[in-house]
Amino acid sequence: MRMSESITLDDLELDISHLTTEDDQPVDNLPSEKQQRLLTEPLYSSGFKPKDTDIFLAAANVGVFYSTHRPPLVPDVFLSLGVEIAENWWEKKNRSYFTWEFGKPPDVAIEIVSNREGNELGSKLRDYAQIGVKYYIVFDPSGQLSRVPLKIYQIKGMAYVEMKTTWLEHVGLGVTLWEGTFEGKHDLWLRWCDQSGQVLLTGAENARQEHQRAQQEYQRAEQERQRAEQESQRADRLAAKLKALGIDPDRLNDE
Repeated sequence: MRMSESITLDDLELDISHLTTEDDQPVDNLPSEKQQRLLTEPLYSSGFKPKDTDIFLAAANVGVFYSTHRPPLVPDVFLSLGVEIAENWWEKKNRSYFTWEFGKPPDVAIEIVSNREGNELGSKLRDYAQIGVKYYIVFDPSGQLSRVPLKIYQIKGMAYVEMKTTWLEHVGLGVTLWEGTFEGKHDLWLRWCDQSGQVLLTGAENARQEHQRAQQEYQRAEQERQRAEQESQRADRLAAKLKALGIDPDRLNDE
């Protein structure tokens, strides 16, 4: 290469051959696994449109690499706006979230507390701030770390400040605590919502809602058909009475 040629990032591709992108170990519990899917699937099935972009990536239990010399952060769920999975996603550099490949850290990281070992309000709070994640959410449904089940932090400078609102302005989404049944299990769940507090529906909830609307439309059409039939029957009975009195109902209509 001549000295006059500029060096691009492509020329300096980082060596990641030594990094472990997945360990194939089943480390999660059933409540966390369901909660993770309730936070990722609706983003894709509800028609979510991020602010100022048409693309996003939401994933669960995927490593977020920010250095080739340090282990990744592995949020239970993350959301990153303005990025998408590479076409060849089986290639090692595309199998995890390498911040230098995507060009930015995720916008939201969510941790679901199931024990006291994760240090979600300690080292993870500092680590996510250090790599520049805009919002950090800690959901503690069983009260392992705090009596408050939901804590939301927004980055200010190089540290997090706890928010008093559940609306994530830079993302165009909010979060809410929702008591209900998901896949046969009734519990307190963390869910995405719009600014009015309406939760983003799962694909199954959308299908159920559409089925209910279709049933209601059918019932309305059936009621209209029955009313029209009743009106026709009344008209027939009136015409029969007039004929019995020697009156031609057709002549009355002409007059």
